[in-house]
Amino acid sequence: MGIIEERIIKAGFVLPQMPTVAGLYTAAIRTGNFVYTSGQLPILDGKLLEPGGKGKVNELRKDDAFLAAKIALLNALAAIKSVTGSLDCIEKIVKLTLYVASEKFFSSQHLVANGASSLLHEIFDERGVHTRSALGVAELPLGASLELELIVQCKSHIG
Repeated sequence: MGIIEERIIKAGFVLPQMPTVAGLYTAAIRTGNFVYTSGQLPILDGKLLEPGGKGKVNELRKDDAFLAAKIALLNALAAIKSVTGSLDCIEKIVKLTLYVASEKFFSSQHLVANGASSLLHEIFDERGVHTRSALGVAELPLGASLELELIVQCKSHIG
């Protein structure tokens, strides 16, 4: 277990197994020193995590979506580990994109994204400072409340 996985545990989480893809794509791909993830849902133990009920986010479900963003982030990190072998190779979190299935007039997508951003800062310190987009959308696969993508820069070689 590497330093980053130890920090994930210290933050109260466990890095999940690599997420299963639901189509003709891969969960993550490395090109040069960059790794791009496919969109990751808040799936925990094989089930969609929707503590406030499946579906769209509103002001009442904002805190539940904040936690769901952390779970989706952990799935993205698991996808990255599947192509790099270790999260310790990450030099920089470059960009986080979060799509939030939003009810009409909900405009706090940025606060939902803070769930993932705060966890990145906690486990990666300065390497976790990133650019970000948080977007409201009408619907997401499986009725999920959100979907998250990451772009990270890695070292050329580990160790």
